[in-house]
Amino acid sequence: MRMPRPAAVVFAADVSKVAAFYRGVFAMRDIETGAGYVVLERDGFQLTVHGLRGERSANGAAREDTYLKVCFPVDNLAAVRREAASLGGELWAAEREWESDTRGFRACDGRDPEGNVFQAREPIAG
Repeated sequence: MRMPRPAAVVFAADVSKVAAFYRGVFAMRDIETGAGYVVLERDGFQLTVHGLRGERSANGAAREDTYLKVCFPVDNLAAVRREAASLGGELWAAEREWESDTRGFRACDGRDPEGNVFQAREPIAG
């Protein structure tokens, strides 16, 4: 019996737009699509973009107080910053980046087109 993959779910009013964001910024690929959801995957991690059920959209404002923040490994924070902006989201300014020497990465938070906060982590030389 094979264990399910690690996964997270992000809720969105515009599933297609938010899925395109994660697909483009984090090089995720579609593995399943259904009525009101898309499942994306990268490096053994699955992200489901699921349609909201009656809740209102955040209209792009960052949802800072969510109970979950997904963290993605990336090669380069500056490249993520450019790609995120081109797809309707953003990675916070470079001045807000921080490092964890003990865990070997430099990180920065950002938001997808609907305000869901994520974190991008690039490796630091060590």
